[in-house]
Amino acid sequence: MTTTDDPAESARPAGTDPTALQDDGTRRQFISWLTLAFMTTASVASLRPSPSMAIYGLAAIFLYLLPAVVFLLPTALVGAELASGWNGGIYRWVSEALGKPLGFLAVWCQFAMTIAYYPSLLAYVASTFAYVIDPSLAENGLYVAIVIIVIYWSGVWISSRGTKTIAGLSSFGLIIGTLIPGVLLVVLGIVFLGQGNPSAQPMSPDHWLPPWTGLASLVLIVNNFLSYAGMEMNGVHVSSLREPKREYPKSMFLATGLVLLIFILPALAIAWVMPFSQLSLTAGLMQAFQAFFDHFSIGWMTKVVGVMLVCAALGGMLTWLAGPAKGLVLLSRQEGYLPPALQKFNKDGAPQNIMIAQGVVTTLIGVLYAFSDDVSSAYWMFSVITVQIYLIAYLLMFVAVVRLRRTQPGVERGFRVPAVQWVAGVGFVASVAALAIGFVPPDQFGNQPLWRYLLIVGGGLLLLGLAIPAALLKYRKPSWIHPDHRQPSGTP
Repeated sequence: MTTTDDPAESARPAGTDPTALQDDGTRRQFISWLTLAFMTTASVASLRPSPSMAIYGLAAIFLYLLPAVVFLLPTALVGAELASGWNGGIYRWVSEALGKPLGFLAVWCQFAMTIAYYPSLLAYVASTFAYVIDPSLAENGLYVAIVIIVIYWSGVWISSRGTKTIAGLSSFGLIIGTLIPGVLLVVLGIVFLGQGNPSAQPMSPDHWLPPWTGLASLVLIVNNFLSYAGMEMNGVHVSSLREPKREYPKSMFLATGLVLLIFILPALAIAWVMPFSQLSLTAGLMQAFQAFFDHFSIGWMTKVVGVMLVCAALGGMLTWLAGPAKGLVLLSRQEGYLPPALQKFNKDGAPQNIMIAQGVVTTLIGVLYAFSDDVSSAYWMFSVITVQIYLIAYLLMFVAVVRLRRTQPGVERGFRVPAVQWVAGVGFVASVAALAIGFVPPDQFGNQPLWRYLLIVGGGLLLLGLAIPAALLKYRKPSWIHPDHRQPSGTP
């Protein structure tokens, strides 16, 4: 009879498969690779970027496939290895590899990107809702500014009360605001073409690649990096697969295919009915729905779909509003990265103070829309800032996975990226290229002053993504660590 010194091993029932138990002896809850693929699809896929790619017509396929290969798959694979080896998310991954200051920079960028993200998201909400009340408002800067400010602060008020129903809004939004409208849009487009109507934009094979007029002709591809952001988050579930080394790649390839279908087909449907010259980046989705519904003499459906899309976007905003802020506050309580005033939770456990500080900046950005004579231009610039800030975190993540392979090879990983240096290298180079291209104004905004574009995009990246975290690291004090996490006096 064999014995073991491991208490957990001794406590296992006879005949139990050790791999089916967690470290505490409780039974592990497995999920299928198909389930993980659907979960990943739900967390990434969206209709919001469709208008920006519909501008390219048939070339949208290429412009979605390229970042999927060089960015989407590398982030998913790298995220799986890191999540299966180290708990704690990107802060732990980067800290273990590159030190705590860069770990803080990574987690700060995940939070700071939301400062630029919410104004662009709510500008989309405002333009979409305009088709429910008055389509002429879609490009009205004052109307968009009012919607951004009112809805954001309403979201802060709801989130600060810890509403439990918020958690269920993301799955509701996927069905109501993404799958149903997306399928409807594509079906309407196929029927439209099937009736013999010509496509509003060329669909011949010679339009497979976008017309080359310099870097500016490819700038809108940068928005696709934001569209794919978050793929790595589901790497945390890799330990719930029975055979992660075999099942995780299958899951990610299926999820990538589904995400591409949800992105590409609606973009093509929009291109079938909306000429390039008339397409708005914020209201393009509703422009296409209205054109299809008017063609089929069911114009009243425009308002119905508009409400569905708005509900989905608002549900997504609420589910994200407190998450990044709460993670940053919890980390700052342990390490003292934020002043004590920004570390406070209210009685419902919401990081109310930092959400208010974030809201002040969001309000200022919203006010800029009121003075903008081109809502699409403003929407694009803040979308680029969002992408660039987020890409800083991804650059650190790609470096971290390679370094941890060298410095901590013995750490058990549930999944290992094959040819990790090549995979991470491709993701790193693609991220640097996307970050650099973001500083080039797209062809669609050739009439805008270059200095204003560079000032807003470059200034937003430097201020939100680099200057603020550098200042917090430089001026932080030991007293900023929350009393619950301070070491007793005399403790080494």
